[in-house]
Amino acid sequence: MSQKVSVVIEKDEHGYYAYCPEFEGCQTQGDTIDDVMANIKEAIELYIETLSEEELKEATSKEILTTTLEVQVA
Repeated sequence: MSQKVSVVIEKDEHGYYAYCPEFEGCQTQGDTIDDVMANIKEAIELYIETLSEEELKEATSKEILTTTLEVQVA
């Protein structure tokens, strides 16, 4: 069975940081996009193994939307 979850990736001077908002504390980092994507996939799969079916259902029933917004800067 497969399940879609949200992943947020941020880039800074040290590389990439990724986390999954549905699963509190499920986060990782990597030097490249490919690294961080592989790492977060593994982190999510390991995290899911610790959840009961009910916990997984509850966590993945959230709808998380992301977008960008342009704002004026002084």
